[in-house]
Amino acid sequence: MATAAQWVQGARPRTLPAAVAPVLAGTGVAAYDGTAGDAVWWKALLALVVSLALQVAVNYANDYSDGIRGTDDVRVGPMRLVGSGAAPAGAVKRAAFLAFGVAGVAGLALAATTAWWLLAVGLVSVLAAWYYTGGAKPYGYLGLGEVMVFVFFGLVAVVGTTYVQTERWSSAALAAGVGIGALACAILVVNNLRDIPTDREAGKLTLAVRLGERRTRLLYAALVVAAAVAVVVVAALTTWWALVGLGFLVLGGRGVAIVQGGATGPGLIPVLQTTGIAELAWAALVAGALVLA
Repeated sequence: MATAAQWVQGARPRTLPAAVAPVLAGTGVAAYDGTAGDAVWWKALLALVVSLALQVAVNYANDYSDGIRGTDDVRVGPMRLVGSGAAPAGAVKRAAFLAFGVAGVAGLALAATTAWWLLAVGLVSVLAAWYYTGGAKPYGYLGLGEVMVFVFFGLVAVVGTTYVQTERWSSAALAAGVGIGALACAILVVNNLRDIPTDREAGKLTLAVRLGERRTRLLYAALVVAAAVAVVVVAALTTWWALVGLGFLVLGGRGVAIVQGGATGPGLIPVLQTTGIAELAWAALVAGALVLA
């Protein structure tokens, strides 16, 4: 059996900022736009549990599904539990479903105190997470992974976090969801850019494989630019203090420089962490400005 450290590594902690960021951003909008001008902090914490649990569940489910297909037999990136043989496939699958269960319990509490139709949103989110690389025809193998990430770890996560606290729809939350979703996509894009050779050989037709290396590098840069534009839109809809969120470009620009500089294979691994921290910085800076305003 895998060690505790290997299980932690299998949960891919470098991706967890992508789960924290949408909750921060959505809570910032809720604090600015809420009925009493205040966020409902216990609901924000429940939303954070949902988001983190779903992220971990996706990571374990991806490890399991890619592992049993043999996609991870030759790895350039970090170790995978099933592909490396460190843990049995069944154990990794159970870990994924345990994480899905944690997300479900927290989501049920949010739905019970807000609106029951949120259960349908949660169910669709879980199905999208599983069928990313699971099932007979995983859509992640068809180049649609970025769509899922943008929708569920961007729009749904941010807008949903705001809604459960204010129980109102917010255009600022939608704009924030676009910014967060763009950077979450950028993480996946650079991950798939790194894996183009092995994914192509395994028949995994990610968007990066379909676009090719040059256009994938351009896509990464375009997503960082889109996130910057989203900061400006959020500021226009709320307070111009939100423009401090453009500070994320210190890290985002570094990632663009490395990607456009032609880094390949292991040279792209640091960009995953840099982009994740850039997304977290986007959320923290924008949310901080909205809370103070």
